[in-house]
Amino acid sequence: MNPQPEYTIAISSIGDLDATLLQQVKRDIKQVFGYPVEFHLLLKDVNFALDSARHQYHSTKILEKLDSLAPSHAVKVLAIVQVDLFIPILTHVFGEAQLGGKTCVISTHRLQEEISLVGGFKTFCKRVSKEAVHELGHTFNLRHCKERSCIMHYCRTLSDVDRKTDQLCRYCTVLLQDELKRLQNHPESPLQKKR
Repeated sequence: MNPQPEYTIAISSIGDLDATLLQQVKRDIKQVFGYPVEFHLLLKDVNFALDSARHQYHSTKILEKLDSLAPSHAVKVLAIVQVDLFIPILTHVFGEAQLGGKTCVISTHRLQEEISLVGGFKTFCKRVSKEAVHELGHTFNLRHCKERSCIMHYCRTLSDVDRKTDQLCRYCTVLLQDELKRLQNHPESPLQKKR
């Protein structure tokens, strides 16, 4: 009999993403949320979410599909895609999450724009990592923060992404700690059922 796997945050990267980038995302997620992080091939492509009129991919459809494919031991699932994402009320999004849910998705497509030749890849990695933590934060019930330096601050532009830090503010840190405790102690939590 195989032992039950430890609860993790699962990352599903779609497409050919740089290993250094993925390792930074993994490291930053573990640092903020405390869970081990595993890579899983959950989606081979996201063509099912293509809106041919907009030439973009509907992120909500990706979340729904991802939710149905999530490993049972995954507390949360993050998909990283390279296509341009949208939701109907916005021209584009860097990512989307199920608030308090299980899944989130981010796109590297627009995060690679306006990169300088000096330090460009490092800037790109920071942007992707920040957006990964931001969207995962929503799955842990964190909302947008008014503090401009907080990683949960809503970003309309790449300048906003670059300006914010890779850390939660004190207020959001307390909210996350409360949510992590709630998940550990809630009788319906998969973490509680494991015991």
